[in-house]
Amino acid sequence: MILGLSTQTFLQLHVALSLIGIATGLVAVIAMVRGTFLRGWTAVFLITTVLTSATGFPLPPFGLDPPRIVGIVSLVVLALAIAGLYAFRLAGPWRWIYVVTATIALYFNCFVAVVQTFQKIDFFHALAPTQQDPPFAIAQLIVLALFVWLGWRGVRRFRPSL
Repeated sequence: MILGLSTQTFLQLHVALSLIGIATGLVAVIAMVRGTFLRGWTAVFLITTVLTSATGFPLPPFGLDPPRIVGIVSLVVLALAIAGLYAFRLAGPWRWIYVVTATIALYFNCFVAVVQTFQKIDFFHALAPTQQDPPFAIAQLIVLALFVWLGWRGVRRFRPSL
């Protein structure tokens, strides 16, 4: 039991939050790349991504492992994004800090989604059973390149008036 829920139910909640965070994050980041700000989509993205990172900690196995390290880094990055947007209102360097950290937070969710895809979906697992195989590396490299490009374009184009 985790917070009164069975471990399976809690895991399903964690996955649902992650998928909502990815979907809303893609909408919010693509809007940034286009130079626009979608207040509602962005709020849902930030909230669900914080909750995704936070709900990963009580899941077994326990101990400081790579998923928890990603969760810790993600929460730090999200704290900067939230501060840049809501506390500093994107003033001065906080605009690009927000764009970069929001993009990194979404990247972390997508990075983990790729890992989970190769672990849990038979077709992909057969392509890279150890996650050290070329298909896995290529998939992660494509995701990384996409997010570097999105972040770069967002920094150049995102200039909302709050």
